[in-house]
This record gives sequence, structure tokens and C-alpha cells, in this order.
Amino acid sequence: MPNLDISSHGDDFTADPYPYYAKLRAAGPVHRVALENGDLVWLVVGHEACREALNHPGLSKDWQASEYFGDVVASAVNNHMLESDPPRHTRLRRLVSREFTARRVEAMRPRVQQITDELLEGMAAEGARRTDLIRSLAFPLPMTVICELLGVPDLDREQFRRWSNEVVAPSSTAASSEALAAVAGYLAELIEDKRRRPGEDLMSALIRTRDEGGDRLGHEELVGMAFLLLVAGHETTVNLIGNGVRALLDHPDQLAALRADWGLLDGAVEEMLRYDGPVENSTYRFAREDTEIAGVRIAAGDAVLVSLAGAGRDPGRFPEPDTFDIRRAPQGHLAFGHGIHFCLGAPLARLEGRIAVRSLLTRFPGLAADPEGGRPEWIPGTLIRGAKQLPVRW
Repeated sequence: MPNLDISSHGDDFTADPYPYYAKLRAAGPVHRVALENGDLVWLVVGHEACREALNHPGLSKDWQASEYFGDVVASAVNNHMLESDPPRHTRLRRLVSREFTARRVEAMRPRVQQITDELLEGMAAEGARRTDLIRSLAFPLPMTVICELLGVPDLDREQFRRWSNEVVAPSSTAASSEALAAVAGYLAELIEDKRRRPGEDLMSALIRTRDEGGDRLGHEELVGMAFLLLVAGHETTVNLIGNGVRALLDHPDQLAALRADWGLLDGAVEEMLRYDGPVENSTYRFAREDTEIAGVRIAAGDAVLVSLAGAGRDPGRFPEPDTFDIRRAPQGHLAFGHGIHFCLGAPLARLEGRIAVRSLLTRFPGLAADPEGGRPEWIPGTLIRGAKQLPVRW
């Protein structure tokens, strides 16, 4: 099968990858492609093929056991569930799930609402009647929530944002490595501080927790889990809110329908996740041995990316997939993944998304895109889908 160079589409692909995924999907569910960084990977774009790949026992998430990244050296921040396979993944997820429970998430609802209301009041108080919604709401809301959940309210959030940006969309290998090292050092100090002065927060609970056999998270595993929860806990929700509000503003009929019936809110958030979700493609998987995905042979050691964006617009699963329809019947989108790596934070992301969207539209009934805001600057790379700014006015 010949290689397809999707990197040559440049800014057009970054701004709107969906037509390119559609062309690939029409030709088949799995393709060998070249990415902008030069990596050759198998890209899975069909919904059913993506489901198969996300839960395929022949695909590993442990890049350290692969030769794909050559001499890249792992650090403590890599010791987490997303880069692990069973049985280690099973153990880590079990220990974290003991504390990151639905009850803990639901208990945060009043505080999430309070933070949201304070941010919206701050927007109104500026007096300009226009703002960058990413800066004013979509970033600070999930960042504040995850920091308070973990018990790190004094985190230098702008610094962490810069580190996080380098992790999810590296400007260079050196800059990414420096960011990872800085985060690892910071989190190691944080954990030691939590050991000395524990609280009722999630990080303190993870330090204390033991299973029935006495197993507990080691120091580097705590660093890795703190890293995963902080980065994944805010980066994806930033773009769930940003992409979701943009979709509503781009579709006035859908915005009007939601304002007229808040009973559509849950479905609207699910449609936001399907239509233009925050994770464009999964993190890397690697074939343990020669295997097949949707009938396509993948050689041992080859890298695989699962296109959640491609799956979300598959007409074989979603009728008229390029139509944003908040009344669409639930069809099981893959925005939070599938299988053993299904996003542990999905309930929290949904909670924040629902509160943010309803509160924003209620507080600012005249909300609209700001035509003077200029063209969007999109997050580079193929992992996170979203724009760096979202200019709005009211």
C-alpha cells in the first residue's frame, strides 16, 4: 500500500482536517500516511475500524517497549495509564479509580458552577462587551477545577499552560523535552509537599490509597498520574468548550434551539464532542506483532494512530455527519476513546462542558462571534483539535 503524505496540506489541514479524513475514509478505513513531523504511521479513519483499533489486544500503548522513537528517554511523567498495557495498566487504573470516583466528581458541581459564574462576571465587568473566550472562560475554568481537585491551587497556571502546550503540540523536540523535565521536577516537589501536609484533595488521596492487597502507587507513578490528570484534565476540556461554542455560533438555528429548550443540553454536548471534539487523533499505538485492522495488515513495530475526528464524521455510523445537529440521536461517538483506555475524566469533562455552555449562553443572550477577531490560529499537530483564541462579543 503506498504512503499518503497528509503533511503537504499544511495550514488547510490544520484548520479543517475533516474533508481530508473523508477522502481517506472513502478509499478505505486504514491508510499508511506521512505526518508533518516525518513519522510514517497507520491512520485509522473509519468508525468501526477505530473501535476495533482502540480495543485491539495486538496494539500496545507502551512506547518504551517499542523501537519506534529510537533513543528518546522516558521520564517520571511517562509513568501513567495512557502509556501502559495490562497488567500494569489494569493495576494503575484500579488504584486511581478508587479515588477519582463519580461521587467525587458530582460533589464538585456547586464549585464548578461558582467558578463559572465568577469568570462570567469577570467578563462582564471588563466593560468591553467582547473577549477571547479561550482566555476568559475555556482555559481558566478547567484549569481551576483540576487544580482544586488535585489540591494545587497555587500552581503557576500560565507557566503550566506553556509547558502543556509544548507537550501536546511541540514546537521542537528540545523544547518538548525541556517542558517535560520542568513538569516532572515541579510535580515531584508537589508530591513531597503533599506527603508532609496532606489534605482532602485527590492528590493526597492517591498518595494514601492502597488496595486490598496493600498495593499503592510509587513515587514516579504518582508523578505520572499527576501529569496525566493535570494535562488531560484541562487541555481536552478547554477545547471541548471552545470548539463547542464555536459550533453553536456557526449554526444559529442550533443555538436558538438550545436557548429555547435546555432539555437539549446533554445531547448538544455529545454532538459537540462528535462534530468537532477536542482530541483529533489518539496517542500512538504500536503493533506487538504482525496483525490486522479492518483487514489491513500492519507489521510488527509499526505505529498506529486512531482518528477520533475521522470516526466522528463517518457516514456509515452518523447520517449526514457534516451536519451539526444537537437533536441527533446518541450513536456512541468515540471522542473519549473506547475500551480499556476510555477517558477516566469523561464525567468531569461533561459536567464542566454542560455548566459552561448553559451559564455562558444564559449570562450573555446576545453572544456572537466577533467579526473583528481575525482568522483563527489553530493548535498545530494532529493530537489536539482547537483554536488558540475564540473572539466573541455580546
